[in-house]
Amino acid sequence: MQRNCIYFLTEPIGKNFHADFRPEITPKQMLALGVFGGKYMTDCTDEFPEDWFVRAKVNHERHVPELNFFGVNASQPLSEWKKNGWIYAEDPRGWFQWYCRYYMGRRSPDDERQIKRWKGMKRHIAQIRANCAKEDLNCRRKQRQALLHWAYDSRKI
Repeated sequence: MQRNCIYFLTEPIGKNFHADFRPEITPKQMLALGVFGGKYMTDCTDEFPEDWFVRAKVNHERHVPELNFFGVNASQPLSEWKKNGWIYAEDPRGWFQWYCRYYMGRRSPDDERQIKRWKGMKRHIAQIRANCAKEDLNCRRKQRQALLHWAYDSRKI
């Protein structure tokens, strides 16, 4: 469990998102579909609503790619994220932790950067559209899983 984490919720849950930030999947839906090999943030589940974890595909011991919706590993280790400077100190687990807290109603100085990173994932949508038949979920599974990690519903592409 993460300790000594204090922040304020200034917006209603799931509401009042930045105009440029329109995720297609909620954190609860992402967890139920299978993201991050089930290992992501398993030590801080009590920070979020219990119902997020009722159907969540999680593994408290290790990263299991088979738990991902597309059954593939589309993650880089946290060490790589730290090395590249992608981690904001208040969200030591990265993007998804930021998104969960943002969804809950927290707004932070890191919002603009994270929203910009989220928008940057759209390039993968264009690649899937250019290279895959519509709704062929077996085409570019790793890319589709990566999009799912960023709250884009690649099942609809």
